[in-house]
Amino acid sequence: MKTLYLTALTSILVMACSAQEMGPASIDLPAVSTAALEYPTQIAPELADRFSALALACVHQEFPNKISRTTDTAEAIGRPKDIFPAFYGCFDWHSSVHGHWLLVRLLRVGPQDAPWRAAAIAKLNQSFTAENMAGEVANFARPARGSWERPYGVAWYLQLTAELREWDNPQAKLWLGTLKPLETDIADSLKAWLPKLAYPIRLGTHNQSAFAFGLMLDWARIAGDKDMERLIIERSLAFHKDDVNCPLAYEPSGEDFLSPCLMEADLMRRIFSQGEFSDWLTKFMPSIPTDGSGDWLAPGIVTDASDGKLVHLDGVNSSRAWNLYNIARALPEGDARKASLVAAAKIHADTGVAAVSDEHYSGSHWLASFATYLMTDRGWDAN
Repeated sequence: MKTLYLTALTSILVMACSAQEMGPASIDLPAVSTAALEYPTQIAPELADRFSALALACVHQEFPNKISRTTDTAEAIGRPKDIFPAFYGCFDWHSSVHGHWLLVRLLRVGPQDAPWRAAAIAKLNQSFTAENMAGEVANFARPARGSWERPYGVAWYLQLTAELREWDNPQAKLWLGTLKPLETDIADSLKAWLPKLAYPIRLGTHNQSAFAFGLMLDWARIAGDKDMERLIIERSLAFHKDDVNCPLAYEPSGEDFLSPCLMEADLMRRIFSQGEFSDWLTKFMPSIPTDGSGDWLAPGIVTDASDGKLVHLDGVNSSRAWNLYNIARALPEGDARKASLVAAAKIHADTGVAAVSDEHYSGSHWLASFATYLMTDRGWDAN
């Protein structure tokens, strides 16, 4: 696995900044060589302990709960555990899904001797039963479902099954078999929806299309679903191939946990060749510095971590970090923008990971998933 937490870049950045101070204003900075960088091979045990504890605490915590779905009758309104027998915890369906993904991810790539592993397996066995998944399939099949959990929640479900597909483990294969019926229904629904989507959804929250497209594309390639891969690529190129001058200075909005600009770039690096992506990025984000600085993009500020909307900005710091790392690594060797992208990523990563705690359920039910995606380099590892 290739983890993009680039602490080894510090010495390169220090040399670049020193050269800039001593030399004339027009000095050329040394090219950044990715060959010179070292990447940790796995998440630090203390972080895996911290993140897994939050997921273990919430995947079967039924309340508080936010049930967001359209119903045809009063009888269809029930308690979360009855409606979503597998994914009723962690406040809402999508957070429960990526809480389960977190446990699978850490079991797969985290410390193999960690004390929490048995508890994680027990939790997943409790959720991933044929009876529970039959209930999830029935909920998804409701005529009143409409756009429920599309695209964010269903994209995370595909990420969950993608993780299970890549894990060479007998138990993972059994879990995948149990989850496959809903995976099939979700994939079919997305293939029907994608051709109808006339415009990209450029938000910084759940409905954003770029983030979901990235997870869907990763799943399609892992699962070998060529039809889904083709649809995602077609829609992405139609929406974003000619995009220029993304207004990064307008970000973040007050409730963002996804960057519209950076998440789009992270999507397009999955589709373009290296040279094409470099040229596209020059037009799309022409203001990326080449001086090795990291302060050109300030992390989001959370003024009240107990507020479920304001705390989104703790998530935007983690998601921006993985975007910036991925964008940097997708550029050609020696590209002068790499150092500044990585420097900004490091600042955002440190800020985002530090914010993950159990102090307020508004953040504890989901932030560890974003931090795990970042610190295990999932965005790159899936490619």
